[in-house]
This record gives sequence, C-alpha cells and structure tokens, in this order.
Amino acid sequence: MKLTFRIALTELQTLFYSPVAWLILILFTFQTASAFTSTLVGNVRSQELNYLLGDITYNMFSSMFGFLRRVQNILYLYLPLLTMGLMSRELNSGSIKLLYSSPVKNSQIILGKYLAILLFGLLLMVIVGVYVVWASCSIAHFDLSLVLTGILGLYLIVCAYGAIGLFMSSLTSYQVVAAISTLAMLAVLNFIGRVGQSYDFVRELTYWLSIKGRADTFVEGLICSEDVLYFLIVVGLFLLLAILRLKAIRQKAGWKMSIGKYAGVVVLALILGYVSSRPATKFFYDASRTKRGTITEASQEIVRQLKGNMTITTYVNLFDPNFYSHLPVRRKYDLGKFGKFIRFKPEIKMKYVYYYAHAKQLGLMDYNPGLSEREIMEKLCLTYHLDTSRIKTLQEIEQEIDLAPEDYRVVRLVEHENGQKTFLRMFNDNEYYPSEAEISAAFKRLAMTLPTVAFLQGHGERDFDRVGDRSYRQFAMSKFFRYSLINQGFDFREVTLEQDIPEEINILVIADMRTALNKEEKVRLDAYVARGGNLFILGEPRRQEVMNPLIAPFGVQFMPGQLVQRTDQDFLPNFIVSKATPVAGQFSYYMGGGDHFQVTMPTAVEMTYETDRGFEVTPLLVTSVDTTWNELETTNFVDEVPTVNTTIGECVKEFPTLLALSKDMGGRQQKIIIAADADCIGNGEVGQRRPGLETYNYNLVMGAFHWLSDNEAPVDIRRPVPPDTRLNLKMPGAKTSRTILKWCFPLCLLGLYLFVWIRRRGR
Repeated sequence: MKLTFRIALTELQTLFYSPVAWLILILFTFQTASAFTSTLVGNVRSQELNYLLGDITYNMFSSMFGFLRRVQNILYLYLPLLTMGLMSRELNSGSIKLLYSSPVKNSQIILGKYLAILLFGLLLMVIVGVYVVWASCSIAHFDLSLVLTGILGLYLIVCAYGAIGLFMSSLTSYQVVAAISTLAMLAVLNFIGRVGQSYDFVRELTYWLSIKGRADTFVEGLICSEDVLYFLIVVGLFLLLAILRLKAIRQKAGWKMSIGKYAGVVVLALILGYVSSRPATKFFYDASRTKRGTITEASQEIVRQLKGNMTITTYVNLFDPNFYSHLPVRRKYDLGKFGKFIRFKPEIKMKYVYYYAHAKQLGLMDYNPGLSEREIMEKLCLTYHLDTSRIKTLQEIEQEIDLAPEDYRVVRLVEHENGQKTFLRMFNDNEYYPSEAEISAAFKRLAMTLPTVAFLQGHGERDFDRVGDRSYRQFAMSKFFRYSLINQGFDFREVTLEQDIPEEINILVIADMRTALNKEEKVRLDAYVARGGNLFILGEPRRQEVMNPLIAPFGVQFMPGQLVQRTDQDFLPNFIVSKATPVAGQFSYYMGGGDHFQVTMPTAVEMTYETDRGFEVTPLLVTSVDTTWNELETTNFVDEVPTVNTTIGECVKEFPTLLALSKDMGGRQQKIIIAADADCIGNGEVGQRRPGLETYNYNLVMGAFHWLSDNEAPVDIRRPVPPDTRLNLKMPGAKTSRTILKWCFPLCLLGLYLFVWIRRRGR
C-alpha cells in the first residue's frame, strides 16, 4: 500500500507541476460557475418579478437543465486530457522500464496512478461543492441530501472515465492518441445501448454496458444498487485490463493469450452486470425530500396487497399510430414506465404480443390505399426489421382476447395469479403513457373491489355513453381520456328501478330526471337509501316537481324559478359561476383553492335545506353574494334582460349550488351530493375552456366521486409540498455572486498556479 500511495503522490506532483491540470481546474471552474450562476440569476430574476417558485433545489440542480446535469454533460471533455499521460508518458519516456526493474507490482502501478485520478476527481467535486454551499446559503430549506446524491453520481462518472482513460493510456505511447482513444471509447459506451435492441438477450447486455444516463438516477436523488455496481464493475474491468496490458508488455505474452485474458475479464464483467440488473437483486435508497424517485405510500400499499405473480401483456397493433413506442427497439424505454412499481414487486412479468388489424384511428391503412392488410404488415416489418412470423392476425388474436371494445389500440392487460384482470390503456395526450395514478388504479382493481357507479335510467335521465354535450361520457367512460373515472378505478353500469338496486352498487347517480317514479320504483329507491347507499343527485330547472320527492327526505328542496347572475362578460344571465366555500378544500383536496376554485353552471336552480333530518349538510359551492338572485318571471334569457322583482320574493343574495350530506350508518358514513345543475359535469362543460374564465368543473367531478367512494378512488398520489420556495438573494446579490464565482474564483486558481510555477522556477 505504501508503494501505491507513493506512486499516487508522485503522479499528483507531476500533474500539478504541469499546466494541464491547472488548465483543467481553471476551465472547469469557469464553465461550472457560468452554469451555476446563470441558473441562480434566472431564479432570482423570476422571484423579483413575483413569479411563483417551487422546489427550487430540484429545479436548480436536478431538472432537465439543472446545474448537476450540465456538469454531467461536460465531464467527458476533461477526463481524457487528464488521463492521457498517465501511462503514455511512462511508455514514451522509457521510465516504464525503471518501474519494471523495481520491486513494484503491475497492480501497484495501475492502482497508484488511478488513486491520483480519484484524488483529482475529489478536487473537481470540491469545486462543485463550493456552489452547493453557496446555494445552501441562498435557498431557504435547501434539500442538501438530493444534491449530495447527485454529486456522488458525478464522482462515480469521474471514477469510470478515469479508469477508461488509464487503460487507453496504457495502449499507446502517444498522449494525443490516448486522449482521442478515450473519447472514442466513451462514445462507444454511450451509443452501445442502441445496439441489438431487437433481440432480448443482446438487449440486456448492450443496454447494461451503456454509460449514457447512468448518473441520472443519482441526480434525481435516487441511489440504485444497479447503477452503483455498474460503475464499480466498469472501474474494475478497465483497471484489470490495464493491469493485464502491463503484464503482457512486461512478460511479452503472446497475443492469443492476452486476448483470451481480456475476453475472460469482459465476460466476467458482463455476467456480474447481468445479475446486478435483475429486478430481484436491486436495492434502492431515495435521498430526495419528497421521495420523487419512488411511488407514493398509497401506491406502495396497493402493491403490498398484491400477493403472488403478476403478468402485464402489451397488445401492440402495428396499425396503431403509436405502435413504434412498443417495438423491441424501444422495449427498455417502455419497460421503464413500470420501473418504480417493479422495484416493489420484482415478480411482475412483461409480455408483448404483436398483431395487425384495421384501427379506427387514422394510420397506415389510410396512407397505403390499394394494399391489403397483409401487404401493409409485410411492408412495415421490412421497414422496422420485424419477423413476420411473430405477427399475429386479427383472427388469431380474437382466439385469445376481444380487443374490439378497445378499438384495437395499443393496450395492456394486467393479470394477477388469482384470475383477476383489467386493461391499462394509453391516452390521447402528450404524455401518452399511463402515470402512477392510472397504474395504481389498475393494480387496485386486482387487489380489492373498487366502487361501482350506477346511472339511473328509465325516466329521461342523463346517460354516460353518448358524446353529446348533455351526456356524462367524458368524465365517466371515455376510455382514452386519462382522467376519465373508468381509468381512475371506477366501474359504471346502468340500472332501472324495475327491480331492486344490486348490492354491489356503491354510488347511484340520478341526473335531470324528467318523469316521476311510480310507487314501486320509489320503494326500491328508498330501500337503497335505507341500506346506506351513496347518491349523486343533479337537478335542473323545470324538473323541481319531479325531483323534489327524491330529495325531500334529506331536507333539501329545489325551488321554483332559475338562478341568474349579473356579469360584465358576454354570458347569458342564467349562466352561473359558483365558487368553493372555505370548507370545500377540507372536503376534498381536488376542491382546494378557495375563491379561485370556480365551477360553471349553465342552468341552475335555487336549493334550500334543513338540518333536522339526521344529515350533516355542508355547502360546497355558492354563488356571488351581490350579483345572484332566483328569477321567477323571465324565461327567455336571450331576448329579455331579467331584473330583481322584490314584490314577488326575488332578492339578491348568496345561494348554495352544491351540497354535501353525510350521516352515520353504524360505523360508516352515508354520503349524498346534491347539485343545482346537471350540466356542470356534462361533456359540454368539463372540457370547456373560456378566455378569461378559469374553471374547475372536472376537479368537481374528481372531488365528488373521491368523497363518495370513501377516498378509495381516484388513488391519492399527492406528495408533500417542497418547502424551498424562496431565495434569500436580491438581484444585486445575485450579480455579485456571478462576479465572485464566475470571475474571481477562476482567477484565484490562476493566481495559485502562477505562485506554484514561480516558486518552482525559483528553486
């Protein structure tokens, strides 16, 4: 060990007596200071302009354009320059012969020189640490553990680059050739992850070999054993290769024996890498404050309930416009979407089935008129190098599963060993893939019985399977809309009161009933209420007489007339904008925001309520207190302007438009929501966007059903709000920081170098 340390010390002295190491330090300092101060000044400027800032530590250091990622992207520029002379200089000057003649082992030579690189790498990290200290003094509630984990990732990159550069330096006596060879090897390791991705076993090896993005998880605050072992294996691999290279030179071994030894070391590294990349062998530690690299506790609990094996089969229609995202060449990226879940359930098996069928979306069939489906499939397979024998026909697929209800789009079938199964869909938005919320909802279906929502039919009520403005399809059954409740854990069905409401119904929706119930139907509805069933009742003008008998037992009544509202915008008078009450945010986190939470109601009725019927009544939405009244006379709001007629009881005041009722039913709560308007959650409103009017009708849907389902669905995947929302700097301080770090810091290093150089010359 003493010899190893002596070699390391000698190498460090050689480095710092040459201008190369100092040039690297000065350039690295200037470049990193520029990156850090530009980010710092940008955030301070945003704060000065009163923009809302949040999670500042992550945004400054770990985001896509964060400081640590920018440092990560420039390290390859410096390490080849640093390592190019480690062995090349010895080979070129002949001093290697002195080492060979001394009682020093090949391993001591390599480890000593590598130790010098590690120490120099620590010096680079100290420079990065200066910015971290500066940021910790500038950011309130700085997330230190997140940044330190990122620095660990950067240092591991330095270690890997150093080992690679040391080996390449041992291959030639020319330093420039060594530097270029190191860059070439780094390029190979960056791009090798794209090689052989169409073949399962080759994909695993080449993807593991790729160094590209290996530090990304560290920068995100997540330490994964696979990535740590990757860097250790790569370092060990290239150090062993360097030792074998010196041994071959020293002993003048034959090229066949040398190649055999090199191959053995590489194969051993690949085996270790393959084993370490298996899901069951991985270990994780999330150092970030909000555990952003880990699924939420709610999702973890769902996964814990899923005992036994699971299989996720992806059915890929080659005629789907998004088929490319699921081809074998994209397999690793596709599998990565489940990485956070596989971490907690490594026994999840992923399967892929490819077929071709005419999809309802615009696609290959439309762009290739005159060709048969088989001819288009063969043309596509030729283009993407796919094996046609592995592509199934529609007839073959239909023997396994019926995909017609899914419009023959790319879809995943999630199956549990207990026989439960459900679909997990892709969506018509920029994100495309299901997020944690949708995956957790699908898994939860397999773990437990989720709420079933029934829509009452038979009396002209609103339905959930039509696309018109008055229907509820968008929030309920739109399969390819991410936030549709069917993708958030709910099941839907229609029921009538010709027979008893089934026991599995948890929530009954009665919207805009047009004709009254008969006696037998009323008895069946009362029986559902008596057993504690939850209700969502939505009224409409001119339906008061029909619907009041339904809500009278709860102490609520729809009053004659229609709510109108004065407005300076170009809306009809009966277009109502309601705002959330202060208690609404406690009722559901979907409805937080106070006065900013607004819901539009194109036609609403006045509601009155009593509190002596055994229910706790909570108004969740109310109208403006000084612009709204119940209009009893005007009915033509297009041609007539309503006015307040106090003589017939019209008065301007605040009106509740959404009520939440709850009642204890022997250990559980019966929950009822009554709305003054049925259009507010219809297709025409939940997706409506009006300039100058920010509304949250869809949040109302999510909040209502989340409460009615006893918070079972949608799955709550909220994380703690990061507290680092303020910077302790003003613009003058930020500019001073830029001057000190970007100019003074590198100049100090330059001055130190000149001091060392002058003193050495004086000696």
